[in-house]
Amino acid sequence: MKLKTALLGAVSGAMLMSGTTAALAGGHGDEITVGYFLEWPMPFQFAKVQGMYDEAMGVTVNWVSFDTGTAMSAAMASGDVQMSVSQGVPPFVVATSAGQDLQILDVAVSYSENDNCVVREDLEIDKDSAGELAGKKVAVPLGTAAHFGFLKQMDHFGVALNSLDIVDMAPPDGAAALAQGSVDMACGWGGSLRRMTEHGNTLLTGAEKEELGILVFDVTSGPAGWVAENTDMVAKFLKVTADANAMWADEANHAKMLPVIAKDAGMDEDATMATISTFVFPTVEDQLSSKWLDGGAQDFMKGVADVFVASGSIGAARPSYAENVNTGPLASANGM
Repeated sequence: MKLKTALLGAVSGAMLMSGTTAALAGGHGDEITVGYFLEWPMPFQFAKVQGMYDEAMGVTVNWVSFDTGTAMSAAMASGDVQMSVSQGVPPFVVATSAGQDLQILDVAVSYSENDNCVVREDLEIDKDSAGELAGKKVAVPLGTAAHFGFLKQMDHFGVALNSLDIVDMAPPDGAAALAQGSVDMACGWGGSLRRMTEHGNTLLTGAEKEELGILVFDVTSGPAGWVAENTDMVAKFLKVTADANAMWADEANHAKMLPVIAKDAGMDEDATMATISTFVFPTVEDQLSSKWLDGGAQDFMKGVADVFVASGSIGAARPSYAENVNTGPLASANGM
């Protein structure tokens, strides 16, 4: 098993790109590029389609989709992407632990029920027989929230990592491999997780994972240098996102927003509603509280990093991740 080699290889590539092309990040004053996920429906997509970001920020916002948060880190390191919406905390921690200068700008979504590992149904393994996973082949998107949850679950069940054949697969590929029977367990989120559960079962519910300290949330992130040079623009971006979340919180807007969000996410409306109903979108006030960006996220990132170090996935953790959280733009957005 070469978790550390694979994960550090990806991070090293990102850091090399960061040193050569990061200057491109602010090179186009009339447009920016933002990363997001398909099959991951969120209220911001209504604002995205309606052009609300472009109007509020006074620039053209180009959107590019990714399969994993690690790919988002690499794109931000290269300067190809200026911000990423809904980047998982674990890939953010992997990148910043390796020295990439990224900052959390807001809490995009909390979703303990929508990120998990699924065991192939014919194995008939559940939480009471999880020890039978030893020797099995597992598809895990390394350096992601699903990877962190996988590590914590295996530790909880006492399954040694070196007893597993762990392969690095993006969630769509993991879902296909599970359906084909070429892996015994796969980990992922969103539409991929929904497809995985058609062929197997989860070991723990979202509530059970939270009891083990497996919080699952994503953030909006960006390179610290670019954010510092474009604070007003970032604040306006976060304000549009917050307004879209507030719109969705009012069920009277669902009929108007759902078809737009579903189409943009590449999903049908039923699947979109089933997915987004498992999400929580904290208000700006909540995000600025001690539970989230005023201490909670920083402490959680340190915990994630320590788990990755203990598993051999990364070489070392930062002493603190406080400098990787920038609440300035969000606080400004709160006053707009």
